[in-house]
Amino acid sequence: MNKALNLLGLMRKANAIRIGEEDTGSAVREHAAKLVLLASDASENAQKRAKGYMYSSKAPLITVPFTKQEISESVGKPGCSMAAICDIGFAEAFMNILAEHSPSQYGQTAELIKGKAAESKKRKSEGSEHRNNKRIGKRRNNA
Repeated sequence: MNKALNLLGLMRKANAIRIGEEDTGSAVREHAAKLVLLASDASENAQKRAKGYMYSSKAPLITVPFTKQEISESVGKPGCSMAAICDIGFAEAFMNILAEHSPSQYGQTAELIKGKAAESKKRKSEGSEHRNNKRIGKRRNNA
């Protein structure tokens, strides 16, 4: 599980995670959040707030097996009970680590994120193919 905590720290350095209730809420409202994390010892109020954020979002909400203290130490921000991962690649890697340790609890969410990552890669490659076609200048004949 240290891998997952280390990955959270790496996400912080890469600016791919929003930490804290306010930042998480804004990431969800902006539809930037790919995965929302809730600490295992989050208060009842924080849990209600997180569920409220998820009302209009397609991003999954999971309770991670880490305490607020463990999450805070790995990301370098005190009192962190909630976070939003905003990069699909990081979200996929994080869920794969969690699913390895507890497939019954995190396996379904890991598959969902894996599917979203595949869709994202497909859209990205289609976009680059389109840009290449525009550069080359393929044209249709209207004959």
